[in-house]
Amino acid sequence: MDWLYFLELAVNGGLSGLMYSLVAMGVVLIYKSSSVPNLAQGALVMVGAYVVLAFSTGLGVPMWAAIPLAMVTMFFLGVGIERFTLRRLAGRPVIMILMMTLGLDIFLRATSLTIWGGSGRPLSLGISDKPMFLGPLLVNRAYLIGAAVTLVLFGLFLWFFQTRRGVVLRAIADDYLASWSVGISVERGVALSWALSSVVATTAGVLWGSIQSVDQSLSMLLLKGITVGVLGGLDSLGGALLAGLLLGIIESVASGYLDPLVGGGSRDLVVAAVLMLTIMIRPHGLFGRHDIERI
Repeated sequence: MDWLYFLELAVNGGLSGLMYSLVAMGVVLIYKSSSVPNLAQGALVMVGAYVVLAFSTGLGVPMWAAIPLAMVTMFFLGVGIERFTLRRLAGRPVIMILMMTLGLDIFLRATSLTIWGGSGRPLSLGISDKPMFLGPLLVNRAYLIGAAVTLVLFGLFLWFFQTRRGVVLRAIADDYLASWSVGISVERGVALSWALSSVVATTAGVLWGSIQSVDQSLSMLLLKGITVGVLGGLDSLGGALLAGLLLGIIESVASGYLDPLVGGGSRDLVVAAVLMLTIMIRPHGLFGRHDIERI
């Protein structure tokens, strides 16, 4: 075995996996407040990237200003989604809320296709494409920067959930009725989680859009985000971070050795296999909370 090749696959896979964690964080934020997986997170990633391009190329706003403006826009989009669609489903069966997020995914993808078309659009963050070496290992510079951004956001969320507002969100996640009974506005808490999830989606859309261009394929990051979320535990941000690292390594190493044998396309197969095995063997994930209900 060529150990240098193996290490390059593992290191670059781990860095890309941390970027998958960025998508999964948005899924976890929604799940922690509503106990529903957000099937629209991939579409939010794509829309966030398109909004950045709308400000930068459409209005001529510098990229350093376009990204914060897009985050603010997506923040209010997240609030609007909760206020005008999901709040109306309060008290309904969970499956109806899940189907609503699926409908949102279809609606957002169709709307973006109508407005911006289906062709890929470049999104430049000024990241150099020159080779970068860590010792003997060739490392993808964009993945390295994306992984660093993910770690910074993870640290910010750890701090946020120690603040008063973060404690409120944790209380809502634990028990809706108990939160209502002590005067906590559950609706505002859920709206905040959607807003934060949309901001995280924008960050993920910018980073991935700078690597593979901005088009409809960005919405397919939902599969990676859901897989990371399920593997780490849908109620664990730390689990999402570690699961993303693990999934990225498995995906990169497995595809690196399988693609030459099968002719390519094994990445999605590996991700789907990890998702199914996780659900079959450990449905609450590696670090998720396993609640036992008495009847």
